[in-house]
Amino acid sequence: STACRVLHRVVAALCRRVNSFIRWPTTEEVRAAQQDFYALAGFPGVVGAVDGTHVRIQAPSEHEGSYVNRKNYHSINVQLIVAADCRILDVVANWPGSTHDSRILRDSTIGREFERGVHTGLLLGDSGYPCKRWLMTPFLQPRDRPQANYNSSHSTTRAVVERTIGQLKRRFHCLHSELRVATRHCCPIITACCVLHNIAKQFGSEVRESPRDSDDDDPVMVPRYEGQQDCFLYRDAIVRQHFT
Repeated sequence: STACRVLHRVVAALCRRVNSFIRWPTTEEVRAAQQDFYALAGFPGVVGAVDGTHVRIQAPSEHEGSYVNRKNYHSINVQLIVAADCRILDVVANWPGSTHDSRILRDSTIGREFERGVHTGLLLGDSGYPCKRWLMTPFLQPRDRPQANYNSSHSTTRAVVERTIGQLKRRFHCLHSELRVATRHCCPIITACCVLHNIAKQFGSEVRESPRDSDDDDPVMVPRYEGQQDCFLYRDAIVRQHFT
């Protein structure tokens, strides 16, 4: 239909401008980004908070099973990394719903760049992600007050990504209900919504806060990997220096 053709042309135009509105902080901007995050709850060095959220889709005609998530509906698992003011810094919207959050980050451009040392600063993720030198996760069972303080600060700081997801789905109801388009159109539409979200933030258009996004309940734990001890030592150093 004409409406569908117009929609897809608008989506394509927004996606062509994605790098103008969704971008990583420059070297000069990183310091300010870290200060903004520190002001939330005293967590040092943070440049972004990462999480995945599921966008419900219609059952695809190909590889249908891979799109069924652990809550037993078809979805795209969308990775967002956000700033302290709920702007979106990075979006990955092309993974089937059965894909684990940690795999999406590991295979993403931004994840690979962090692994290579391209970026400075820390990301905060929930316990569904592996702890890395550049990715701080909470203690599963804090054993003392400093670790509990760390977890409290981590949770308060990381909550910005949950708030951003709530705002995004409140702005664009299609992301909250179901995307009723062919699967190949889902990624561009989700990306276009993220571009429009950032444009709205830029012009001061806010939405009423919604309840916490339910995708984040009970994250699936990831197994420990070789070399993770270095990350734990670095995390312990953060606890000693900032939360004791």
